[in-house]
Amino acid sequence: MDSQLREELERVFRDNGHIIDDKLIPECVSICKMYVISPEDFRFKVEAMNYKPSTTRSEIMPITMETLSGVKTQIQQNLAKANAPRAQNASRGLNTAQVDRNRFITGMGRGFSNKTVVQPLPVKQEGTEVESGWVHRSNTVQTSNVSFVGPSSDAESRKKRAYRYMFEKISERSDSLDQLIDDFADLIRAHYEISEFGDPSATTDEEVVVVGRITHDAEAGSIAKLVEGAITIESSRMLSSGARVLLTLDPAIKVRGSVKGVGGFGIYPGAIVVLKGKNGGGGYFLATEVLSIPPLKPSPAAQRLINPKMDPLTSQNQINMMVVCGPFTTDSDIGYKPWRALLHQIKAQKPDVLLLIGPFVDAAHPKIKAGELDVSPANLFRAHFVDPLKAFLIASPGSIVLLLPSVRDLTSTHAAFPQPELDADVFNFNPRIHLLPNPARFTINDVSFAATSVDTLFHLRKEEYFKRGVEVEPLPAEANDLPNDVMANLCRHMLLQRSFYPIFPPPPDLSAEVNLDMSHFDGARMVDEGDLDYAPDVLILPSRLKQFSKVVHTTSTLNPSFLSKGTFGTILLGPRSAGTPLERLKLEVAKLEVPTPASATATATKIEV
Repeated sequence: MDSQLREELERVFRDNGHIIDDKLIPECVSICKMYVISPEDFRFKVEAMNYKPSTTRSEIMPITMETLSGVKTQIQQNLAKANAPRAQNASRGLNTAQVDRNRFITGMGRGFSNKTVVQPLPVKQEGTEVESGWVHRSNTVQTSNVSFVGPSSDAESRKKRAYRYMFEKISERSDSLDQLIDDFADLIRAHYEISEFGDPSATTDEEVVVVGRITHDAEAGSIAKLVEGAITIESSRMLSSGARVLLTLDPAIKVRGSVKGVGGFGIYPGAIVVLKGKNGGGGYFLATEVLSIPPLKPSPAAQRLINPKMDPLTSQNQINMMVVCGPFTTDSDIGYKPWRALLHQIKAQKPDVLLLIGPFVDAAHPKIKAGELDVSPANLFRAHFVDPLKAFLIASPGSIVLLLPSVRDLTSTHAAFPQPELDADVFNFNPRIHLLPNPARFTINDVSFAATSVDTLFHLRKEEYFKRGVEVEPLPAEANDLPNDVMANLCRHMLLQRSFYPIFPPPPDLSAEVNLDMSHFDGARMVDEGDLDYAPDVLILPSRLKQFSKVVHTTSTLNPSFLSKGTFGTILLGPRSAGTPLERLKLEVAKLEVPTPASATATATKIEV
């Protein structure tokens, strides 16, 4: 490829009467590749740089290294000017402290407005009264214990989530990748009071601080996982012209601002890192210190106040919630035996909130892949989920159901991540069945939740490279009791990176599980517009790794595993008077016991995790 570009450059300059030194050709090739410029366009830029008007005649001065340096600087300045308005107008900067939860959480039911709504008991659809943007049921006798607030359900938001995938442009992907780095640069600049960031590819005598993305060395393609000697770092075009350079980690590297006791730091392709070091001219950046990304702030209590137009007693009652994650049937059959067994328990316990996370009809199921399915996926979904859930809601008038899809769902028409919600027509727009996108942020009784069906924990565990280091100025003493085990660190990666899927690119052998669309990555950010620096109170991450429930920073994390493995999650949410969200929440993993012929119902026992 380089030889073809070299020949084309030589031809273009020769045909236009220019003589260019052979020593300058490699630099010309490098500039064309770095900024994706054709040889003809590059010639125009060089001629414009060397054009010298005169009173007698105009001429093109000889091409020198100074000429090429000037062309490169001009290109960088043009890129910076083009990106500056977008960066200034982007309201998603990670260092904002302005919070407006109504912007990212709105009603999910049909006919609900863009304001927060209380989910009442099922009533007749007539008699609905709309006042000042709030929906009230004038014939409701009693309100439910549950106040649910979900993602925006207006037509524009639904259309944005249901984007056309497989039409991703390289320019859109690169802009999205650059924006992530620039957003983190703003966050780090404010937190560490750094006036200017360096370029990891530029030679310097003094140490500088750089912000960039960890990448895998393309020349080490035979190596499946990150290893020292095959790690590179790239920064954005705004900070360093998008250059990528080999990264070397000092054997005695310092780790500043991390959790005490971890003993190092983990990196993986796609991780945004802040490093201190220098490029001494050896073709690599030597990092001597890692500056940890500051954790998300806990949700402000003031944002959990119930709107005065709502029932003031809505969140004063204790509620229970069940979290069930697919696959809902084992690989050996398509009869959904675990799900049918759990349905008995659901009908008996009548949980206030039932959260179901896909896949519901799994495209990766062996029998479905082999074509042994006798009915259509739509009919299978209707028989095992739609009809039973409607029957459950009739038997439990105070409950609501939340459904979150998977990219492996045959019931979904969208197979890329981020993923829109399921089609509401399937449930005939039942107002107590709320369809969530994947991933989703929502609140229940003033407690914020975040969930996704992608097995991000397993992907992180597979890709992570852990480097031992010397801890410097760890988190304050009151935060030093945070867990530092493997699972907690994986959850911490997601929270610190503010992302439901911080890996890029996905592992080649697991890419079909996520089908990541990077140009629409805003939908996969864990923080949303208007709520940019606040952590969710509960983070639900179903994974094939061992199930767990633990607190990471101020977030209660839960991996209930899969129902096909016989486990699910339970959440007990106390009233608002019980205190902070951490004090109100009790998360546990339960085990499904399949009913025997002598038993009519299934029971659950707690798992020690």
